[in-house]
Amino acid sequence: MSVEGWKTILVLGGIRSGKSEFAESLVADAPVVRYIATAGEGDPEDTEWATRLAAHRARRPGSWTSEETAGEPRRLADVISSAEPNETLLVDDLGGWVTVLLDPDHQPADDLATVAELAEAIGSSAARVVLVSPEVGLSLVPTTPLGRAFTDALGAVNRAVADACDSVVLVVAGQPVPLKPAAAPPTVTAAAPAVAATGTASVSSGSSPVDVEPTPEVQLPEVLTHTPPAAPNQEPGNPWAAPTMALPMVSTGLVIQPGMELPMPDEYAGPQAVDRLATLDVPGAGLGVLDRVVGFAAATQGTSTPHAWSSVRVLLLHGDHAGGASAGTVAGESARRAAQARAGRGALARLAAESGASLQVVDTPAAAPIEDGPALTLDQVESALRYGWRLAEQAADAGVQLLVLAACGAGTEAAAAAVLAATAGAEPPAVLGRVFTDAGAIDDAAWMVRCAAVRDALHRTRHSPRGAKDVLSELGGGDVAVATGVLLGATARRVPVLLDGPVGMAAGMVSRDLAGQARHWCLLADHGGHPAVRLAADVLGLNPLLDLRMDLGEGANALVALPLLRSVLALAAALPVHPSLAGDEALDEPATPETDPDDTDADDIEPGQSTEPDRDAEPDFVEPEPAGPGPTSTEPDAQPASGWRAG
Repeated sequence: MSVEGWKTILVLGGIRSGKSEFAESLVADAPVVRYIATAGEGDPEDTEWATRLAAHRARRPGSWTSEETAGEPRRLADVISSAEPNETLLVDDLGGWVTVLLDPDHQPADDLATVAELAEAIGSSAARVVLVSPEVGLSLVPTTPLGRAFTDALGAVNRAVADACDSVVLVVAGQPVPLKPAAAPPTVTAAAPAVAATGTASVSSGSSPVDVEPTPEVQLPEVLTHTPPAAPNQEPGNPWAAPTMALPMVSTGLVIQPGMELPMPDEYAGPQAVDRLATLDVPGAGLGVLDRVVGFAAATQGTSTPHAWSSVRVLLLHGDHAGGASAGTVAGESARRAAQARAGRGALARLAAESGASLQVVDTPAAAPIEDGPALTLDQVESALRYGWRLAEQAADAGVQLLVLAACGAGTEAAAAAVLAATAGAEPPAVLGRVFTDAGAIDDAAWMVRCAAVRDALHRTRHSPRGAKDVLSELGGGDVAVATGVLLGATARRVPVLLDGPVGMAAGMVSRDLAGQARHWCLLADHGGHPAVRLAADVLGLNPLLDLRMDLGEGANALVALPLLRSVLALAAALPVHPSLAGDEALDEPATPETDPDDTDADDIEPGQSTEPDRDAEPDFVEPEPAGPGPTSTEPDAQPASGWRAG
């Protein structure tokens, strides 16, 4: 069973019911997992208990971090309430927590207040939280006072936590049974208010009605949830989702390593599609620079007559960068933007709705200050790369034909600048864009702090390796690492990616070391006036199609350009061949009288001159004499003197 739409979930079950395994499966694909162990070590001579703990530890992936709260049970609420939005917490289990809570060593204590604090922390936590607890309501009443105290306390904790959680699941004999299903992710629709006969809507503001103009109905985009990717679509005749390669596998999953051989776009279909444009009935000089869109789509689709992308998914990567990289940003602003997008609101969600694209918000690991130490551990980088790859696979299995990479997070531009400085040898001030306040004023002080952070990070890592994973660990952070995994996974599944912004371009730079084919599956919609994007585009050979200079966040320019790109592809696929190239030349050429070589005026024959033409003699060239000023003839030329069809 797959539980959808949850943010906090309680997993109940009896002894050996499989509740812990089910809880672990819920967070298997989360990029950042923190395992909260609540039980103490127990009696050193209790080998059976030690075996249980060892089995639990052995199941945890190496990328997870662990934390113990057995020493102070009240600290569990603090851990949950202070967790970051990009984190996923797995608390296993509440039975051990209650055992420690009732321990005489922790008394006297207000246990009811501690339980209330825990429930409040769960309800207000910014992270995704999974809690495991034994179900004691189906057993007999214990015969000992201590047993009754434990069951009463655990029953009260389970009820309080269940009320605070979005979902509750009971696991019986390994089979999960939903007790409190989460509501399906809402598709928010801004419905038009009721319109009166006068054409205006009456809106109550608490006192008297106010007449306002009717609001047209706007269908907002589908908000996808994080579900494990399905098995690859092996159905024949599905070129979009058909798998193209298999990577080596180990116990932890995909092996993403430098020098991978991923597929390339069709090297013949692109030029053939561009040549075909010259044969179409297109007025004027044709499509201009947008013929590159046709060539790109043809190469990635493997046909000289590409079709417009009908299924598009936007991946909004949300991850913050701590330290000087985020100077000048408002605390919590990126989380607010991500929450807006999840609810189908905000600029990016509106643009996605207008273009008919689905929007998926992806939380990525938060990055530590790069001026002080690595942004991520190497284990976190591996996990983030695999997670991004799986996101691309999930999209391909769902029939997505184009991915749009977007990002929102504090410090993303500085992190991308650091990656570019490390991989392309650029100076930080040359690739760091200006910093603007909420009021639109230029914040030079914050810009200097960002420059200093990137400079110090480059100085700190001056002797470090410059491999892809090393750069992601030291400088890139979670959003760049997940974006790199998306590019690699999309390349493996032959899904093109529309880039727009510094995070996507930084991922393109890093992906060169892992698979150089990835950049050939990328299309840059607009540089947005950002110096880092300009530099990366030049290095990667990605010429931006537009120059809109909009500043609505990474991914917005791509969504604005998407309808235009679709229109170009639809036009190129639908236009017929020009009549002059379809066997109708005779209908278009003007009739010219033929000259009879024997038709000679007798007055022009001199005495003794033969009337038979000398077919062996070459005629003398005679410069035509103009009849007056201007051209010698006003007849139209048989071929145009200029234009894209000439020659």
